[in-house]
Amino acid sequence: MRAKELILAYAKEVLEKEAKALLNIDSKLDNDFAQAVQLILKTINSGGRVIVTGVGKSGHVGRKIAATMASLGTPCYFVHSDEALHGDLGMITSQDVVIAISHSGKTEELLAMVSRIKNFGNKIIAMVRDKNNPLAEMADIVVCTYVEHEADHLDTAPTASSTVTLALGDALAVAIARLQKFDKQDFLKFHPGGALGKKLSEVVKNGKQ
Repeated sequence: MRAKELILAYAKEVLEKEAKALLNIDSKLDNDFAQAVQLILKTINSGGRVIVTGVGKSGHVGRKIAATMASLGTPCYFVHSDEALHGDLGMITSQDVVIAISHSGKTEELLAMVSRIKNFGNKIIAMVRDKNNPLAEMADIVVCTYVEHEADHLDTAPTASSTVTLALGDALAVAIARLQKFDKQDFLKFHPGGALGKKLSEVVKNGKQ
């Protein structure tokens, strides 16, 4: 096989594995996901916010989830689990709900943070591989991010699992926004800049859909 063909074969294999993982998680959406959405809605409608936390790749995914929620009108912040233990716990109020992300559910820094937050009385939504781990046991609601295999050739690097987690975060954000009747005018208030902001401004101005 020529080099270019090999490269494309590798790339297609990754995409196929990640697409399969997304289809599998779609079939496993259950009442826990619905409860997570309802808890977040109750929180923000009572003046609270959503706090997303994680470490490593889960932290990077968490930042994106927080940014998406914020752009769709849900008050949301990312707090790094390490920094939380060095003073940033003060950013979290008693009214907030926390989304804790760890595929293994065993990340020590995250568990230490969640343990402290539980003592504050905050509700915890865990985004984690399954329900058989320390994080799931501490959580009030568990949104499973299970994947059969990662997408890399070693079946090790967070690839398919991070894609599934990100997609579930998008699903949470959009479901909440739709239930809140969030529209294009609302989106423009939070996203006035860039090409997207310009396009939406023209749409709203001209009354186009």
